[in-house]
Amino acid sequence: MSTHDDDRVGEHPLATEAPRKRRLGVIGSFVWDVLHGRDGRSVPIEEWGGITYSLSALDAALPDDWEIVPLAKVGDDLVDRARLFCRGLRHMAPDAELIGVPYPNNRVELRYLDDERRSEHLSGGVPGWTWLGLKPVLEAARCDALYINLLSGWELDLETAQLVRAHFAGPIYCDLHMLIMAVQADGLRVPRPLPDVAAWCACFDVLQVNEDEMAMMAPDPMALAATAMAAGVSLLCVTLGKRGAVYVAAPGFDGLSDLAPRRGHNSALSTSPRGGAGALGALRTGLVAGVAARIDGPGDPTGCGDVWGATHFSRLLAGDNFTTAITAAHQAAARNVEHRGATGLAQHLRGELSIS
Repeated sequence: MSTHDDDRVGEHPLATEAPRKRRLGVIGSFVWDVLHGRDGRSVPIEEWGGITYSLSALDAALPDDWEIVPLAKVGDDLVDRARLFCRGLRHMAPDAELIGVPYPNNRVELRYLDDERRSEHLSGGVPGWTWLGLKPVLEAARCDALYINLLSGWELDLETAQLVRAHFAGPIYCDLHMLIMAVQADGLRVPRPLPDVAAWCACFDVLQVNEDEMAMMAPDPMALAATAMAAGVSLLCVTLGKRGAVYVAAPGFDGLSDLAPRRGHNSALSTSPRGGAGALGALRTGLVAGVAARIDGPGDPTGCGDVWGATHFSRLLAGDNFTTAITAAHQAAARNVEHRGATGLAQHLRGELSIS
């Protein structure tokens, strides 16, 4: 056998090695929900909530070359159940591991006022991340992108979020969610104005809020859009429930490949020189109408915003432009209304289960 042949044989294992899957880090809180008044039932329902809706939607919508890496702490009282939930997801990274902590896990009592509005009472409380604690976890996770859903409101404080942005080169999606909610002495969550709006916006590439959250951040939608775009956000989405979503996009932004490159940025996600804080130009705004759920009678709106955002980012990671991704997010949120709870939700969103 010639030396040339020997070289080919030696290189063969490398040539056939499967490419590394890209990794999506997920920051959020596992929450145990007690739901009152859902579907008009008199008996409360208990099940997983919080980040489990986002994880389910990511599992259904992510391309096969991506895997999920939760960066989450869970109270010791529920960590085993949370790990069991994660093991049921197809896209979960084989080395992913939830971190058990010696605190009672977050639990929320939800009382529905109508199909889209509810009150929330919080008990328990896993502490948020400090940069000292998160930095080694984030580095070990080797993530290519980050999805952040502030479901407790204290997963990250502003300083930690700023350090994540400074040290992480990939795209970051954030649903601000409970960041604009305060917790009263009895556990009731009530809206509060968000200080340092521009500083928070500067931490993220794509930002998701709903109408109520938007009202706590700026006097009107265009004021928030101007603040967000000046801070460096490339896409702001305001979800409107059944009506759909309003978007504001920075000049030149159509998808994640248009993000301005950062130190060490994954070239498969960002190749454009566009951008920089303050590069406003002519902003693009629009409305993408919602999609009706295909059910008769009441559905379950729990987790719709979480499913919406996770699907939206999944499709952006797959290379879709943002309007196509928003349409996919509408469809997933409508399907979520047809399913009760997070158990089996990923399969349902993939169309593998009949409507319950």
